[in-house]
Amino acid sequence: MRQLTVEAQEFPIAGSFRISRETRTVARVVCATITDGTVTGRGEGVPYPRYGESVEGVMADIEAMADAVAGGLDPDGLRSAMKHGAARNAIDGALIDLACKSKGVRAAELLGIDAKPVTTAFTLSIGEPAEMAEAAANAAHRPLLKVKLGLKEGDRERIAAVRGAAPKATIIIDANEGWGPDQLVANMEACAAAGVSLIEQPMPADADQMLAEVAHPVPICADESVHDAKDLAALKGRYDAINIKLDKAGGLTEALVMHEAARTLGFKVMIGCMVGTSLGMAPAIFAAQGADFVDLDGPLLLAEDRTPGLTYDGSVVHPPEPALWG
Repeated sequence: MRQLTVEAQEFPIAGSFRISRETRTVARVVCATITDGTVTGRGEGVPYPRYGESVEGVMADIEAMADAVAGGLDPDGLRSAMKHGAARNAIDGALIDLACKSKGVRAAELLGIDAKPVTTAFTLSIGEPAEMAEAAANAAHRPLLKVKLGLKEGDRERIAAVRGAAPKATIIIDANEGWGPDQLVANMEACAAAGVSLIEQPMPADADQMLAEVAHPVPICADESVHDAKDLAALKGRYDAINIKLDKAGGLTEALVMHEAARTLGFKVMIGCMVGTSLGMAPAIFAAQGADFVDLDGPLLLAEDRTPGLTYDGSVVHPPEPALWG
């Protein structure tokens, strides 16, 4: 009989990670483990307070599924049995990993996805323009930068400072819901002038109607406004792209459904992440195949990752080895 266990774990962040609403120095993750007595599968979820999640709550939600997992629950059944979020993501990852190890196959074969290495964004925390320019200069060799903004004042100066320090990089701006109606148009124009390629979640998810009423000089990507596939249709007219994160979607199983549905609806696709370890990023690499933008840099932001972890060649991240996941 299969047994499900759960553990909270912490991994230090290199320095600090600052966005418009918080600063973090540690990544708090939850690891779900499923064993059948012979092999073991693992999955990771990152509880996110913005969505009403806590480490304790996610652990409780995982533990509540122990009987169903013991009874043979599979990823498709899990998708129906649990709400989206970090708890379902951790179990989904553990179930897929367990299936790979039980069958003696790689995730690529199990999923029918020929996974290739992908180029990930590297994230710059928000700060004063001079600080962000220094950080951008240090990362200017990377082909894709994701820049955190959203402090109401000074974002146009931050955009210009980063572009000046990294003139060749493709830039994604992530405001984390931090812009109000008074900043939106001017900040988007500043992004366009700086050659920004994507603006992620400029306005709060519950107040983003204005996005349907203004020009989009740069494509706008939904993050906090989208969780799983059922959210997609309502985003038409407000957004040009969606950010699929396994912790929002509730696992790779849902993320693959979302990716296909988003393409059908005409959205560009970004595959993103919370700040987590290589175990959390590994399944997302399979969702990232064919994506327009990839942001799976969580392990690059940590002072200490899992061993073994994913292999990063600069900004190129390779599919996982079975010792990690899949």
